[in-house]
Amino acid sequence: MTGKNARQNAILRQVSGNATSLEVETRYSLLPSQEVVIGRDPSCQVVLDAMLYRMVSRRHAAVRPLTSSLDAESSWLICDLASANGTYLNGQRLQGCQQLMNGDQITLGHDGPEFVFEYEQNELQATAITPSATTPLPPANSYPAATSTFYQPPTKAADSLSFTQLFPIISTGKDLTRKAYLIPGILTVVFVVLMFATVGQQANQIIVAIYIAFAAYYFIYQLCGKPKPWWVLCASALTTAVILLTPVLDLFIFVFRDLLPGNLPSEQEPITLTELLVRMFFGAGLMEELLKAIPLLLAFLIAKVVPSPWRERIGVAEPLDGILLGTASAVGFTLLETLGQYVPTITQNISAQSGLETGQLVGLQLLIPRILGSVAGHMAYSGYFGYFIGLAVLKPSRSWQILPVGYLTAAGLHALWNATGLFNSLLLVIVGVLSYAFLMAAILKARALSPTRSQNFATRFLGPK
Repeated sequence: MTGKNARQNAILRQVSGNATSLEVETRYSLLPSQEVVIGRDPSCQVVLDAMLYRMVSRRHAAVRPLTSSLDAESSWLICDLASANGTYLNGQRLQGCQQLMNGDQITLGHDGPEFVFEYEQNELQATAITPSATTPLPPANSYPAATSTFYQPPTKAADSLSFTQLFPIISTGKDLTRKAYLIPGILTVVFVVLMFATVGQQANQIIVAIYIAFAAYYFIYQLCGKPKPWWVLCASALTTAVILLTPVLDLFIFVFRDLLPGNLPSEQEPITLTELLVRMFFGAGLMEELLKAIPLLLAFLIAKVVPSPWRERIGVAEPLDGILLGTASAVGFTLLETLGQYVPTITQNISAQSGLETGQLVGLQLLIPRILGSVAGHMAYSGYFGYFIGLAVLKPSRSWQILPVGYLTAAGLHALWNATGLFNSLLLVIVGVLSYAFLMAAILKARALSPTRSQNFATRFLGPK
């Protein structure tokens, strides 16, 4: 049994771009049984020219049906597929998916091609037998291939060869910096050339140390996923390094190692593990973690007196800010401690016994694990404490409870690392792994708590573009 039902067909109408400049209206019909992907990739249902629309990602956005019933009122979603330049709905940047209404304007990129979503009334024959209401609809990506109702690229498109396919660097544009790690690659090349140029010189150790520290910090930065200006992070590291060269360090040593039971033992002094832990807790853990937290306090205070957007760029407003600034501060501490204390000491001692070249080689061998290991050492403790500092800013009424927990935990992990390293290498591995796990757990929790989670480049959907 059949009858006539009034039905709304949906279409996408391109209203800007090179197609419209030729006075040819491009319309794409939408079926209630298939999603439409828009992008530069030939596999998309709506294919845009790569040379004309460089701001459009390979798979930029998708229009998805909410129902496939023949007699039900159709409705549609527009979804951004993690495109580089974003999808805009009626002038507002789209986050995730949103239902489309008649007349909605869709723009790919801030100034890219524009489409209008419209409904058309159409009379069509529909059978009285409809799918059962209890039968679940298949997911959008399981529907059959597009029928002739869709716009399909010419069959020869799959075999065609474009200029940008032969010379891909012409069309990649901003993707090189955003998705291809171009800047880290450039820095790596620069540092490699500098390493070759300084072989056998003391400057070589400095260059190697800075590069390893940069690589370790970049790993943490990518995991955090919150953009923070590079100069703010460098300022945090430099502030800590400068503090270590000022009388402020002497004040900290006096308080934590003279007034408090944090006097560190000499190499010849017999000491139990328990006593060593207590001394390390005060003389290394509490002292150094508080010292490394000074840049976070300064950033918080400075942000209070500067206007927006500087306040957000500089300050500590959430746990991710605390982790990023805390780990950057740890980088400055590690570099100065390693290059200013440990490496020169071991280099001089070995050089006096076996010559300068041997001393420099042993110094380099010590430098690499100390800097690289900061991810499970100084960066782990300071980043973990930074999480609690940011959490206290986010929840100020609970700061009296939050800050002591973070401070004591970070100091405890620091003391365990320093103490176990003198007794057992296996215990040192366990403490290092534990410290790293604590930092990673803090990063994951900070991303979940972040007020700007939707803009986080580490948590957004990283599908094909």
